[in-house]
Amino acid sequence: MALIGKKDKFSILLGNISSNIVTAANYYADFKITNVSDLKIFSDKMKEYETKGDTLVHDMILELNQAFITPIEREDLLALTMTLDDVLDGLEHNAALFEMYSITSADDYMIKFVEAIRNCAIEIEKAINLLSTRKLKDIREHAIRIKDQESMCDGVLRQSIKNLFATEKDPIQIIKVKEIYENLEEIADDCQNVANTLETIVMKNA
Repeated sequence: MALIGKKDKFSILLGNISSNIVTAANYYADFKITNVSDLKIFSDKMKEYETKGDTLVHDMILELNQAFITPIEREDLLALTMTLDDVLDGLEHNAALFEMYSITSADDYMIKFVEAIRNCAIEIEKAINLLSTRKLKDIREHAIRIKDQESMCDGVLRQSIKNLFATEKDPIQIIKVKEIYENLEEIADDCQNVANTLETIVMKNA
């Protein structure tokens, strides 16, 4: 069965979803929070990206339901779409945590997490573009880079929690910050799930 072509509707939707993730990740990484009022702006904007992502996912599901033949297996298209959506959902949820807990400054560990997630988003978009142009063997390189970023985040999580318990005395603050760390690492896990799904597609269609 032929793989996704440049003008294929599924290719276009996947490209739009991955592009939206990159835009959201860049906004997340670059936004500067200086006071509590910034938190709502930050959270609301991330919600906009998440809502746009939900619309694109809905469009993909409609297309999958209506299509008689799909360029790759229907289940694989759906799995890829849902794993992509998990990344965006995670970013939006993390922004909401900052607002909910009134945390107005990101520490060095949070910055490391977010930069890694941004890097994953960029690699995801590149891999989706390669899928669209049928360059399957080149996708693995980007999948490996995503997994390397996720592995780095595992280490950052251990370091961040160790430092948190060593330096923070307020138990409530520990709970808040620890949840943000763990949620950021979960987003990296979601990115790895995208990489795994892409590799499965490659193996089935190579």
